[in-house]
Amino acid sequence: MNPHGTYIEVEPGIELFVQDTGSGEPIVFIPGFTFTTEVFTEQVKHFSKTHRTIVIDPRSHGRSTMTVHGNDYVTHGTDLRKVLKQLKVENPILVGWSFGCLTVWEYIRQFGAEGIQSIVLIDMPPKSLSVQQDDEWVEGPLDDMAAAYTNYLRNPKGQRDFIAAYAASVMVQRELRDEELKWIVEQSLKTPYYIAANLFSSGLFSDYRVEAAESSESVPTLYVVAEHWAEAATSSLRKLAPKASVEVLGGHFMFWEHSKKFNAMVEGFLGGD
Repeated sequence: MNPHGTYIEVEPGIELFVQDTGSGEPIVFIPGFTFTTEVFTEQVKHFSKTHRTIVIDPRSHGRSTMTVHGNDYVTHGTDLRKVLKQLKVENPILVGWSFGCLTVWEYIRQFGAEGIQSIVLIDMPPKSLSVQQDDEWVEGPLDDMAAAYTNYLRNPKGQRDFIAAYAASVMVQRELRDEELKWIVEQSLKTPYYIAANLFSSGLFSDYRVEAAESSESVPTLYVVAEHWAEAATSSLRKLAPKASVEVLGGHFMFWEHSKKFNAMVEGFLGGD
C-alpha cells in the first residue's frame, strides 16, 4: 500500500499515478474529465478506514504522463485493467465520476462485468449526445456541446474559462470562494487544452447504454445524480437500468461539496441498507 502514491507503467513511456491506502475490500475511484486524484480527498479519508482505497490519475491527467497518444475512453478502459492487474486488485468496487463513468463502462465493454463487486456511477448519462428533445438524459443539446468544443477547447484561456464557468454554474450549488475556484481550475489545467479537446470529443461521442443496462442486471449498481437533471436521469434509468439504485444529491461535484452525505449514501449502498 502506498498512501503517497506510486506510478504504474501501462505502456512503454506512459505511467499512471495511483494512490493506494488502507486495507480490506478494494474501492477504486476514477476522476472525471481533466480532474485528478485530489478531488477524492474526503472519500479517501473516509473509506480508507474500512477499505483498500485506490484513486487513479488517468493518462494525461494530474501526475500521470502527458501523452498525445490514447486520450480516449477506449484506452482509459484498457489502462484501468492494467492498473488493477498490476496492483493485484480482485473483486473491486468501481466508482466513476462524470467521464470517469465512461472508463468503467468501457472496462465492462472490453472485459465484462464478472469480478466487479459493485459499481457507483456519479452523475453521467450513458449516452452523452442526442438530437431528441428535452426529456432525454444527455449532457446537453448537440449545438451547445459543439459550441463548447469549438469556442473553448482551442487554447489555455478557453479551457480556463470553460472550467471556471462550469464549476460555478453546474459543479457546486453554493458560491465558491476565490481559492476554491482557483483550485478547481488548476486541477483541470494539468491536462493541456489540446488533450482536453480529444477527451471531450471522445466522451461526447460515447454511447454505453448497452453496458449500463447489462451490467446493472448482474452487478449491484448505484447512480448518484445531481439535482438539476434528476427528473430526466431518474426517468431514463428506470427504463434502462431498473435494478440500479438512484440517489439525488447536490450539483455535479456533490461528493466534494456534500462529502459526508455522499459518503454515507455510498456506505449505505455497499452495506446493502
